[in-house]
Amino acid sequence: MTRPLSASQQQAIRASLPPDRPFTVAEAAGLGVSNNRCRALVADGFLVRPAPGVYRCAHLDDSLELRLSILRLVVPTDCVVTDRTAAWVWVGDRALAPGDHLAVPRVSVFAPPGRRLRNQLVSSGERALVERDVREVDGVRVTTPLRTACDLARLLHRYQALAAVDALTRLCPVDVVNVELERFKGFRGIVQARVVVPLADPRSDSQFESVARAQWLFDAGLPVPECQVPVRAPDGAWYHVDMGLPDERFGAEYFGEEFHGPGRADADAARLRWARQAERWTLVVAREHHVVGRRRDFDRRLRLAWERLLSTRPSYVTR
Repeated sequence: MTRPLSASQQQAIRASLPPDRPFTVAEAAGLGVSNNRCRALVADGFLVRPAPGVYRCAHLDDSLELRLSILRLVVPTDCVVTDRTAAWVWVGDRALAPGDHLAVPRVSVFAPPGRRLRNQLVSSGERALVERDVREVDGVRVTTPLRTACDLARLLHRYQALAAVDALTRLCPVDVVNVELERFKGFRGIVQARVVVPLADPRSDSQFESVARAQWLFDAGLPVPECQVPVRAPDGAWYHVDMGLPDERFGAEYFGEEFHGPGRADADAARLRWARQAERWTLVVAREHHVVGRRRDFDRRLRLAWERLLSTRPSYVTR
């Protein structure tokens, strides 16, 4: 158990840690700060643990440079960063699986043939890479956004695969990824990738929104939705439905805590009321527990709302 410290002791420990860059457990120990003490600082919100064995001050803004400086501390120079870690390099936390901000995922790398990694901070695997699959950025070798999209479309669960490709297609167009998939004929997961990639959309705003759209596509069995459907508000501004069928005025909104917490409840309710009553949209609202976890029920709620909408339409009988 870590002993409680006085306010002055806590201030001294915080002042001893690097404020402007990530650092390792070993470096912190050399400065007189144990790993247990670092963990306590994470719990207090002063530090963040972005990778196993690595910490940084929480006030640092996320950036490509920061992510690369984190990886330089744990990735051997002859290895290539791959899979979800590579996606994290290119698109940041948008590449993380739901809940990864609460855990510390191991760093995924490809080690050259015959190279055995004894570093417990990373997980290595075999990968058939060609020269154009790899880019070196500030001393870190990482699979390109295109190769990373092809790998994650094949290897992740289909919900996560769609979310990852949504994010990466902000850097490489969907049609380019589709063409690149041809070189993976016969590879594990290629059948899934051929389904997932054409459905990807870079307009998706978040990991959870992408997962919700995957459940719409793969589980609810509804027509393919558009992302960010524009609807003009009474004041002339544009309001965007996260995913929807504009001709049917049927859609869904994902309300994450960051932008739709208690402080936004009244504004969100007013906007939904306007869209439903004035614009005649049927909107299904999803929160985190609707799309992840054992109680997730977003696809069922979508189907029920869709069936209710269809049941209100007139039917015509031809003789």
